[in-house]
Amino acid sequence: MLFGVVIKSWIAENHKSNRKIGKVKPMGRKFDVIIVGAGAAGMMAGISAARHGASVLILEHMESAGKKILATGNGKCNFTNEKQGTLYYRGKNPAFVLPVFQQFDLEDTLELFQKLGIEPRSKRDGYYYPASGQASAIREVLLMECRYQKIRIAYNVGIRSIHKVENEFIFDTKQGEFQSSTCIIATGGKTAKKTGSDGSGIPYIEGFGHKIIDIVPALVALQGKQSFLPEIAGIRAENRVEIYIENEKIAEETGELQLTEYGVSGIPVFQISRYASYALQEEKEVYVLLDFLPWQTEAETEKMLEERFVTYGNKKSAYEAMIGLFPDKLIKVLLTQSGIVLDLSAKNCSKEKIKELVKTVRHLRVDITGTKGFESAQVTAGGVDTEEINATTMESKLVSGLYFAGEVVDIDGMCGGYNLQWAWSSGWIAGAYAGEGSKQI
Repeated sequence: MLFGVVIKSWIAENHKSNRKIGKVKPMGRKFDVIIVGAGAAGMMAGISAARHGASVLILEHMESAGKKILATGNGKCNFTNEKQGTLYYRGKNPAFVLPVFQQFDLEDTLELFQKLGIEPRSKRDGYYYPASGQASAIREVLLMECRYQKIRIAYNVGIRSIHKVENEFIFDTKQGEFQSSTCIIATGGKTAKKTGSDGSGIPYIEGFGHKIIDIVPALVALQGKQSFLPEIAGIRAENRVEIYIENEKIAEETGELQLTEYGVSGIPVFQISRYASYALQEEKEVYVLLDFLPWQTEAETEKMLEERFVTYGNKKSAYEAMIGLFPDKLIKVLLTQSGIVLDLSAKNCSKEKIKELVKTVRHLRVDITGTKGFESAQVTAGGVDTEEINATTMESKLVSGLYFAGEVVDIDGMCGGYNLQWAWSSGWIAGAYAGEGSKQI
């Protein structure tokens, strides 16, 4: 039987929702699978490994599991998206996700969570949320399933080292030594240190000889240097954002932009932020161009402004001719940046000035000086080099029995539930193969 079919068959099994939940009794210090990190990917990997017959221990250095899940989707947890494909994933090799998704995809995710108790509700742009509208529900059903599957989760564990001796992984911790046949590292990136995602897993991975693609903030707001930014802080507008690195256009996104006193934010900015992070790290010039009328052609914009200033601008100032088109604060900045005096008679505004205003409205430049950093980022870009991981099994190509899952791998998704989908899929596959592999050692 194909292994992918075997994996899917586990989801189809009857879920015994009436099984009594109780405290898991100590199971000693030797396990089939030990997972480092009790986040989304770690818990999913544990559930998968346990359903494949393995005894599982999850080591977590925080006081509770899945803390980062609670912050997703503004506390409502956008846990996946009906739109899938390599277009929505980034990294050195985005196609790395395909063999994983071929074995555990969107449909498998929705089916699994529905059987765990989550009633999925699809909203705008294909975003899926739990019907309860609570991110805590996602965490709770995962923890319930961990209890049902007799998975032991050890909290506040300080790991000193992880090394492999012959066919065993040895975990030296402040709480003593643990052993396992296989190991899954699912420690996340460096975002939101208070949730446990602090990069602490990287030294273990490097200790096994793996290469780490530089980790930088992604899905994060960008800082700009223009002096006018505080004047337009607080404005939200439908906008197209284009990012340029060394004067080369790299990407663009359209959506609701948020202008802040420090720079630019909002989903379209988050989507392109990884490119800025890497370029800034290399000390390259980075800037964005903001288009405040993305639904029009520039010819249409020019015609509209000529009508507002010339045709209908009798007795109006340049500032008054713009009222109703943009927020007050933005009007002042757009006119000033175009070299137009606010109280200039609208009818006296030259065609050259109107053309300059069109350019400003459609291409307002903000030079990027930095990001808001890991603490403000939703995810990190970079991680374990995918060239060193088997894309079908998530097993290390360097160390047999060592697996990876989730954000710790050099795969990051766009906004919209993609990073959690990667956590679910990579976690399930890593757990399935680690669980099966532990029996063969």
